[in-house]
Amino acid sequence: MITEFDTSLPSIRQVQNLIKQTTPVEFKLLTGDVLTGRVLWQDAHCICIADENSQQTTVWKQAIAYIKPKS
Repeated sequence: MITEFDTSLPSIRQVQNLIKQTTPVEFKLLTGDVLTGRVLWQDAHCICIADENSQQTTVWKQAIAYIKPKS
């Protein structure tokens, strides 16, 4: 079964805006780890973030405690 990617959800739209605006973000994971960078893409299950060295990390959405724009 394929999960539909529901772009009507506010959380999906918010991440899409972060991608379009290339906004630096901070991801806090449920493990307590913090990742910073820019969101490259998202799908129904994962989000990919690139750090300042363009190192890409794919994170399962279930592992994320929060995402916030970096100030």
